[in-house]
Amino acid sequence: MDMLKLLSEPDWPHLAERAVLGLVVVAIAFVAARVASSLFDHARSRAKTAASSLYIFQKLVAYGLIILGILLGLSVSGINITSLAVFAGAIGVGVGLGLQGVVKEFVSGLVIIFDPHLDVGDFVQIDDALRGEIMEIGARATRLRTNDGLNIVIPNSALIENQVINWTFKGSTRRIHVPFGVAYGVDKARVRECVIRAAQSVSFTLPDTDQRRTQVWLTGFGDNSLNFELVVWPTPESVRRPASLMAAYNWAIEDALRAEGIEIPFPQRDLHVRSLFGLTDEDALKSLGLKTGQAKKPEVMLPSTNDAAADLHTELPPEEPEEKG
Repeated sequence: MDMLKLLSEPDWPHLAERAVLGLVVVAIAFVAARVASSLFDHARSRAKTAASSLYIFQKLVAYGLIILGILLGLSVSGINITSLAVFAGAIGVGVGLGLQGVVKEFVSGLVIIFDPHLDVGDFVQIDDALRGEIMEIGARATRLRTNDGLNIVIPNSALIENQVINWTFKGSTRRIHVPFGVAYGVDKARVRECVIRAAQSVSFTLPDTDQRRTQVWLTGFGDNSLNFELVVWPTPESVRRPASLMAAYNWAIEDALRAEGIEIPFPQRDLHVRSLFGLTDEDALKSLGLKTGQAKKPEVMLPSTNDAAADLHTELPPEEPEEKG
């Protein structure tokens, strides 16, 4: 129907009837999109594989039904879509300028949906404090659910523009580093043995293989302690709870060191008096009535296993093939 004819000879009852019919078509499209999304949610909850592919189809079907419903609604209402092309172009420019942020988030959401590196169900980390499982990728924002049960809504563009750590990419495990320190003078081999034994006693530690081994590294010399790191491969399921994972290993390490009588140091200062009433060294000790003698020589320890050096000659485990949905 031509727009000029509608404006010159309006048939208001007929126009109202067609407008109502068009609104009904649009409403049916929205309901159909909602029902289709619910069916896909049910299918994804029961599917053990290809859940990310189902999510992509879910979004495509929902968006497609809504767009198709709007177009059909306009057509049923008697509006010639082709005759509105010029007006739609002008309106689109204005809307695009006024809604740049909304369009940006919508396009970012589409990019995330088709991005093979981020899927619904992945456990991601955006910064040191923001970690959670991707529960939903919407038209404007992505919803993360933390291990504390909090739902965090993040703009889609934040996942595109910022660095994102995917802890569960392709369902593989990740090596973690647990720092700890012991007092100077402790036998390094003894520390290594008891800490590795403690880590292997934790239920979610993977068994050692040629490419994945539980190790203890000496990483530095602190002001009050020798700084070590427990380097361990946990199960993929436990990687989804990094805070609990670190706390569990810290607990096991403290138990093991305390059982072996190995001191965990704390900041302290030693005061050395270089002279006492003009006397120094053994003369100062004699004036105080203290015993004197030669200082005890430090105990000579045999070279211990250096896991960090061995790790430099170990090849990284091969990347697992990507699942095809």
